[in-house]
Amino acid sequence: MTVRWSGHTGASSYKITATPKNSPEPSVFAQFSGSTVMGSVNSLSPNTVYRMRVEAMDNAVNVLSSAETEETTAPEVPLIYQAYSKRSDSITVEFGVVSGATSYIIRAENEDGFFSESLVNTSPGTVVGLLPYTQYTLSVMSVNTGGRSQPSLTVNARTVLVAPELTSSSPSSDIIVIKWNPVDHAVLYSLVMTMEGSDMRVRLNTSETNVTFTDLQPGTTYSIKGNAWDPDGNQGDDITVYQITRPPVPGEVQVQLRLVRSIDLAVYWQIVRGADGYTAVSSTGQSCSSSLGTQCVISPLSCSQNHTITVTAENEAGPSEPSAPQDFLTFPCPPELVWIEEPTTGNCSVTWSDVQWVDYYIAYVKRDDGLEENCNTTGTTCYFQCICGYTYLSTVFAYNLAGTSPPDQIVNYTTIPCCPDDLSVSLISTETLEISWSSVRGAELYETIAADGSEWIHCNDTAPVCALSDLTCDSLYSVVVRPCSETQGCNNTCSAHTRRTAPCAPVILNVTQVNSSTVEVFWMATNTEANYTVIAMSLSSLLTCSSSGTSCYISVSCGSTYDISTYATTTAGQSLPSYSIPLETGPCCPETLSVEQVTQSMTNVTWSAATGARSYVTSLTSPRGHARCHTMDTHCLLGCITCGTSYNVSLEAFSITGHKSECSYHGFSASACCPSSVRLYRMNNNTLRVYWRSSPGLYNYTADLHGTRSNYTCSATNGARGCDISQILCGEVYTVVVAPLTQEGSKVTYCPRRLYSVSCSGNTVGMVIYRGRRSVD
Repeated sequence: MTVRWSGHTGASSYKITATPKNSPEPSVFAQFSGSTVMGSVNSLSPNTVYRMRVEAMDNAVNVLSSAETEETTAPEVPLIYQAYSKRSDSITVEFGVVSGATSYIIRAENEDGFFSESLVNTSPGTVVGLLPYTQYTLSVMSVNTGGRSQPSLTVNARTVLVAPELTSSSPSSDIIVIKWNPVDHAVLYSLVMTMEGSDMRVRLNTSETNVTFTDLQPGTTYSIKGNAWDPDGNQGDDITVYQITRPPVPGEVQVQLRLVRSIDLAVYWQIVRGADGYTAVSSTGQSCSSSLGTQCVISPLSCSQNHTITVTAENEAGPSEPSAPQDFLTFPCPPELVWIEEPTTGNCSVTWSDVQWVDYYIAYVKRDDGLEENCNTTGTTCYFQCICGYTYLSTVFAYNLAGTSPPDQIVNYTTIPCCPDDLSVSLISTETLEISWSSVRGAELYETIAADGSEWIHCNDTAPVCALSDLTCDSLYSVVVRPCSETQGCNNTCSAHTRRTAPCAPVILNVTQVNSSTVEVFWMATNTEANYTVIAMSLSSLLTCSSSGTSCYISVSCGSTYDISTYATTTAGQSLPSYSIPLETGPCCPETLSVEQVTQSMTNVTWSAATGARSYVTSLTSPRGHARCHTMDTHCLLGCITCGTSYNVSLEAFSITGHKSECSYHGFSASACCPSSVRLYRMNNNTLRVYWRSSPGLYNYTADLHGTRSNYTCSATNGARGCDISQILCGEVYTVVVAPLTQEGSKVTYCPRRLYSVSCSGNTVGMVIYRGRRSVD
C-alpha cells in the first residue's frame, strides 16, 4: 500500500506502520529518509483493512509528529479459465471470481503495440474494439476500493473473421444476386436464403464472392445470411440482408382522357404483389406515379402528341418489366405562328404554321364592328376581304379525332386608315392654308403635306384640321392628307388637292404727280395673271384705280395727304397690301380772289382760304413793273401800282412741307390816275369851272364839290379836262375832289381833296381862293 504525507520541519526520517484492523496478523512497517514524502508498505494481506500510521522522527529517533488513516488492500489475483472469440471485434474471457472484488479489468495486448483495459462486473467479460482475425494476449485484474490486484497469468486468443459485406439486388422479378468483397484470411463462405413467411431454406457454401438465386417468387422478400470461415475452421461473424424481388408486370392497363379543370390523361391498372408504387410513362417523357392506388394522372397534357403509355410496378428492388403499351392521340396544338397579311389593298389573308396530327383547321376572323366570318381548310391560309380603317382579330383552331386545339393567340391586324373623302382646302390668309376633313376610321394621326415644287411643308396632328402657314405667295400647292396609325404607318394612296396661295404683295416703285389732280403709281408685279388695285386714302376720301399692268393713274384732290398702297387680286384671293407710300398734293388755289385799289399806287388783294395752303405769294405783273407780297394771311396790300395800267394777277399757294400750287386769275386794270393841277375858276352867272390835268386816255371823270350847305357834281367824258357847276352858293368853303370813273362806272375814292373858299361879291360869286389839301376821311 502506498502512503503520501506532507513534510515536517526538523524530521530526519519517517516511519510507516500498517496494522490490520480486523485481523490478528502482525503489523508491518517501513522507514524512509527525511526528504521523502511518499512510500509503500509491502507484504500485506489482500482485501484487508489496515490502519496506516506515519511518524516524523529526528536524529535521536524521537517522534516529532504523527498521522493515521485507514485503507483496504486490493483483492486477490483472478485465474483465467478460457478465452474465445465469437465476433471479429471482441474476445470473451471466462475467469474465477475473487472475494472482495467489486469489478474486474481485462487487459488486452498484441504484438503491434495495442493495449486496452476493459472494466467488467463479473465473469465472463468481453473486450471489444479489437481487430478481426488478430492474436491478442489477455490478463485479468480484480478491483475493490483499495485498488486493483496484480494481473493474472496471460492467455492467448484470436478474433474471428469479419462478416462479408453482402450487397443484394434483384435484376428481375425471379432473381436475386448477392455480391461481396473478399474477406482477408477467409477460405470459404456460407449463405442461407429463407423466403419470408415460409420455412423453405436454401443453403450453400462457396469460395466465390457472388451467388445468384433463381426461380424466385416475384414481389417476395427473402433473407440471406452469410459468414466466412478461416483456415482453422472457425466461423466468422454472420450478416443477414433482406432483399425483395421485383414486382410482376401490372395487368389490364387502360388509358382515358379526363376533363376536370384541365385536360388530363388518366391511366388505370391492377395491383400486383410486392409493389410499393406504380409509374405510368408516356413516350413523350411525361409520367405519373401512385403509391397504393390503381390509377394516376399525366398532367398537363400536351397537345399534338401521340402517347404510348406503359405502366411499371416498383419496389425497393426496382421496377418491373413495363406493361403492354397503350396508344393515345391527344388533341392538336394551336398553330404556333398566326399572322395576317394584306398582299393587295382590300385583300387580306390569315396564315398559320403547320401543326402535327391535324385533320383540318377553322380560322375565325372578326372585325372590330362585330362582323365575323370563318373558313374551313386543310391548308394553312384563308383569304378574306378587308376594308380600310378596321381592325381584324383572328384565331385559328386545329381539329383531329381527339378534339379541337385549345384557344391560343389572337392576332390582330389593322388595315391602313382610309383617305378622307371630304377634304377642304381654304385660304384663310394670304400665306396660310387651312385644311379640314372628317375623321376617318383607324387614324391616330394625320400628316398633312403641301408642296409647290420648291419647298415641302408638313404638319402632324391628331385633329382633323391643319393650318399650313408661311407658304410662298402666288404658288400652286399640292396638298395631301395622309391618315396614319401606329401599326400600319401612313396611307400613301390618298389623292392630292391643289390650291394656289394669295398673290404676292406688290411693291410700289414710284408715285409721280402728272398734274395738280392726277398722279401715276408704278409698282413691281411678280404674280401670275393678277389685277392690281391702287388705293389712295386721305382723311376725307378713298380713291382707287386698277390695272393688270404695272401702273395706273389716279385722280387726287389738291391740298390733301394720301397714303398710297396697292394690292393684287387673283382667282385665289387677294394679297396683302403693299407698304404705303405717303403722297402730299399741292395746296388748292383759292376759289375767289379780288383786287381792290386802295390808293392810286396801292391795291388790296383778298382771297378765300385754300385747302392745304399755309402761305401765299401774290403777284401783280405788267410790262411796266410788278408788285409781290408773301403772307400767311388771306389778304395782302401791294404798293407801287401804276395807275391806268393792266396787270396779270397770280397767286402761289405753299403747303407746310413746301409743296406749291400756281394759281392764275383774271387780269386787273388799275384805275386812271387821279387828275393833277385841279383848279377852281369863277365863271359868269354864279358858275364855277373845275379844271384839271389828266392822264392820257379817254377816261370819264367826275368832280364833286362839298360844302356845308350844299353839294355839287359835274362830269367830264372822253378825256375832257374840266366841267362847269352852275348856281353855286357863295360864301362857302368847298371840298373839291376830281376822280376818274372805273370801267364799271364807279368813282375812284382815293383821289386827293382840295379846299377852296368861294366868297360873295354881292349876290354873286366873288373871289375863289385855294385853301390847300385835306386828308381823305
